[in-house]
This record gives sequence, C-alpha cells and structure tokens, in this order.
Amino acid sequence: MNGSGFLSLNRLLLAVAALLMIACQPAFAEKRVALVLGNSAYRNTAPLANPVNDASVMAATLKTAGFDVVDFRKDLPAVETRRALREFADLAREADIALVYYAGHGIEVDGANYLIPVDARLERDTDVYDEAFSLDRILVAIEPARKLRLVILDACRDNPFAKTMKRTLATRAIGQGLAKVEPTSPNVLIAYSAKAGSTAADGDGKNSPFTIALSKFLPTPGLDVRRAFGYVRDEVLKTTNNRQEPFVYGSLGGEDVPLVPAPAKPAPAAAAAAPTAPAPTPQSEARRDYELALQIGNKSAMNAFLAQYPSGYYANLARLQLEKFSAEDARVAATEKAHLAEQERARLAAEGAQKTQQAKAEADAKAAEAARLAAERAKQVAQEQAAAAEQKRQADAALADRAATNTAATGQAATQAAAAPPAAPEKTTTVAALATGSPEVDVVKSVQTELRRVGCLTGTVDGDWNAASQRSLTLFNRYAGTKLDIKTASVDTLDAVKLKQSRVCPLVCEHGYKADGDRCSRIVCAEGSFLNDDNECEKRRERKPVAKRDSDERPSRRDRERAFRPQREPQVPSAEIPRPQGRARAEGGGSGQIMCDAYLCRPVRRGCHLEYRGGGGPGGNVGNVEVCN
Repeated sequence: MNGSGFLSLNRLLLAVAALLMIACQPAFAEKRVALVLGNSAYRNTAPLANPVNDASVMAATLKTAGFDVVDFRKDLPAVETRRALREFADLAREADIALVYYAGHGIEVDGANYLIPVDARLERDTDVYDEAFSLDRILVAIEPARKLRLVILDACRDNPFAKTMKRTLATRAIGQGLAKVEPTSPNVLIAYSAKAGSTAADGDGKNSPFTIALSKFLPTPGLDVRRAFGYVRDEVLKTTNNRQEPFVYGSLGGEDVPLVPAPAKPAPAAAAAAPTAPAPTPQSEARRDYELALQIGNKSAMNAFLAQYPSGYYANLARLQLEKFSAEDARVAATEKAHLAEQERARLAAEGAQKTQQAKAEADAKAAEAARLAAERAKQVAQEQAAAAEQKRQADAALADRAATNTAATGQAATQAAAAPPAAPEKTTTVAALATGSPEVDVVKSVQTELRRVGCLTGTVDGDWNAASQRSLTLFNRYAGTKLDIKTASVDTLDAVKLKQSRVCPLVCEHGYKADGDRCSRIVCAEGSFLNDDNECEKRRERKPVAKRDSDERPSRRDRERAFRPQREPQVPSAEIPRPQGRARAEGGGSGQIMCDAYLCRPVRRGCHLEYRGGGGPGGNVGNVEVCN
C-alpha cells in the first residue's frame, strides 16, 4: 500500500469514528440544571432543624449524579428568593431537565400552594400574596426546559403561621399541608413529601425520611423518574410505619425519563450471547398503558386508554376508574351546592326574611344536603369497587410477572440483575394510596382528629368510638346545627366536620380558670382581692372602727343602775346599837331615793326627789339632780 492509500484509509477511519461519536452523543448531551432551596432560620416563628440539612444532601446527590448546574441556596428572604428564581429561569432556557427542590415551610390558602421565605410575617391571610411565593411562580421558572420539569417539595409540615394569622374573610380556607395540584403544562412532575392535606415528619435524625429516600433512588442510572418516585413512596411508607405517603402529580409520555442516563450498553457480541427477551404481547402493552393512565389519574387519560383498548380486562378496570372520577365530581358538585344553599339560608335569616322564604331556603338546604350524602355514598361505593378491581389487577400482574420470571433463562436473569438498580424492588408504581390498617379505625381516628380541631373533643385520638367521642359529636350537633348520628363515625360525619373551618364548640373552663385562646388558664387575683362565686376577682372590704359621737354623753344602762343602787358601808365593830330603818327614814327624806356623789351615798332630803339630766348635775352626779320643792 502506497502512502496516499494509507492516508485515505486513515481519513476514512477518522470519518467513521466521528460519525459514531455524533450518533452516540445525544444520549449524553442532555443539559441538566437544578435549584436547591432550604429554609430553616425563620425570623418570626420557631426555626426548623432539618430543611437546610435536607437541601445540602439533595445538592450533593445531584452533583454526584452529574447535573451540569446545582445552585444551592439556604435561608433566603423574599428579595433573594425572587432573584434566585429569576436567575434559574435563565438557566432553564438552555436545559433539557430543570429541577427545583424546596425544603421549609409551605401553606395552602384557597386551594393554592405558597412557599414561605424566612423573613415572612403573615399576620393576615392576604399577606401570603405579598410575602410568599406561589407554586405557579416556580413552574414559570422551569417552564423553558425541553424534556422534564420537576418540582420536589418537602414543605408539608405543620405550619405555625396558619394558627396565628388573622382571616379577613370567614370563608377563606387555610388548609393543613399542601393542596392537590393538576399541572396544565406537559412534561411536568410535582412531588410532595406527603399527600395533599396531610403533614410530613422531619424524622429522628438530621434528615427527613423523604430526603433520605430521594438520595437513595433518584440518582440510579437509567431508572425512570416515575419508578424512582414509586420506590421513594414505598421506602417512606416502610420507614414511617404507613404514617406518611409521598405523592406525585403530573403527566409524562410513554418513554422512560431518567434523571441519570443509563450506562453504556454491552458489546454486540455479549448482547448476542444473552437470550433475547420475549416479544411484547397485546395484553402486556395494554397493562403498560393502563398503568401509565393510572399514574396520570384523570378522566382524559382513562378515556384515551379506552379509545386505544375499547374491550378487555384493562378496559373494564378503566371504566371503573371513570365511575370513581364521576362519583368524585358529583360529590364535589353536591358539596358546593349544599354550601351555597347554606349561605343563602344564612343570608335570608340575617336579613329578616319572611317565614315562607326561610322555610323554602331550609328545604333547599336539606335537599342539597341529602343530595350531597347520596353523592358521598355513591363515591364510596365506586371507590370500593375500584379498589377491589385494583387489588385483583395487582394480584394478576404479580402472577404474570412471576410466571415470566420463571420462564426466563438463567443467563438473561444474570444480565438483567447486573444492569438493574441494586436496591430498587420490582414493583409497579401507582398513585393510589395503600391501606394502612382497618378502614373503620382510620375513619374513627379522622373524625376524632377533626372534632379536636373544632374544639368539641378534649380526649385522645385512639380510634375507639366510646362515650366521650359520642358526647363530643353531640356538642358538635348542638353548636353547628347538624343532626349527625352519634352512634357511629362515618365518612359523612367526617366530611360534615371538615366543612367547619374554625372552632365550633365554645371553650368551657372550670371555676378558677378563664379561657385563654384555645386553653384554660388559672385566674390569679391581686393582693387584697379574692375570687368570688361569679369567677371574678373582688376587693376585700376592711372593717372600720365605729366612732363614738362627741355629743352623745348619755351614760350606759349599767352606770344608771349603779347610781340608784346604794353602796354598802364596811361593817365596823361598834358598841353602838344600829338605828331602826323607820327612824333613819324619819330623819332623812321620805322618798326612799338614794343620791351618791364622788365621796358617799345619802338619802334624798325630805321634800326632794331625783331627776335625770343628760348633761349631769353639780357635784359630779352621774346624770341625776336632786330637785326640792
């Protein structure tokens, strides 16, 4: 071979290598960016321990997974949060995958979710529009991403702001946890650490169970993000003993979307040596499409599935899901109608409407309530049917998977085990919740929890519908104007109590205590006061000495009697013979009265008598004066 031929061969080999590199490049050319936010040091409420730790773990996980940009921010006030979102929106314009992770406080107001910066005060419910950031603002920041827009919220904590903020409208709802969302844009996934309306746990260590599971499964190479969140859900349920269940909302296509690209495929010779996988059957394709529609979880997805598979086992399951969705829509409509009827009845009563109008409004309210209860029962029946069908489907799917595994060759099993994620269990992921114990006990606990929230139950939430629980429901009926059956705790009772957004039963305190918010505190009276029978502090009355009037110089009765009583002279031995009384009376006066002065007592003189004078007489006589004719 001459020199020119050798050069031509080299050029050909270089061209082929370049073409191969270009052909393989798209699998690794995806640009992935992430914004990680963690808020712990809240200034106007108690700080949180774990959010910054969780955000730090997620930032390290994403960097290890090969993300091109990981912007980690912690303890941001509102101004810096707004700047971070604006800068990240510029990064997302050039990215295929954009991810936002947030750990901290969140709140739901009127069905919308908001993330709370560390400098928020939230004194009124309307302050969330000015001081917090809505979830829609986060979605706008990641909207330019081309392939996947992912939001992960570890913000379903018990929010202290909801307990202290003032409500400008009584009808404005402030929920516990975060509200359910339905993304309107395609290729969007929103993951909650706990399902809508419930709260998540921070865990006993430095990180929450949700973040630990995310760091374990999300960076698995080649693992579809939906299956990864399914494994996260199973891990959190196992860690928290079924008390916390993460949920994912959104819609993706049929292709796998991994956060981390799959490893390079084996050489063609090795691939040829491995046994080929069995060809997909129509039943397996229908099963795969049904599971995707079930993950989306709305009517449009089920109708699209039925358009593709109008008959068969999975078509019947899809129709049951549609019946469940219809029952839920009917329940929501009936609840809204009952709420409007109740508002109309209250308005007519407040305006002093005529009795006929009030009676008509009450009849409409009762009819709407009856329709709502019927819709609730229909929804419950549909849910039970769908749950039974889903359990049967899962059992059949498990049998099919087991049969397919048994028929596979030993070499194929070894190859698949080497390529599969080590800690990911093979289990189909659905959005539906797992049963966590007896349904009756769960309903009783839920009713007891709601009765405690509205101030009607003071006991513990133990799942036992005892006499104390029945008394609390009786109090709720009295103050809420309802007629719920107190013998059992039903789903209708739970929904009726949930409709009350504020306290229903008044706070009753014993004698010596007073109402202080939602608790009773002891009454402490000031010094010199005492607590009377009316449960009020009253000042003690001091006894004042009785002053004697200066002008009242009348002697006491004892002194007056002493003035008329003669004093006995001491008996002195004498040789004289005492004179008879008759002779003494003859020598003295005949009135028989005795007059005493400061020295001695003597008979009143003849022709004289004693008279009482208030001012006293001469010689120091005590109020008696000798008056002679």
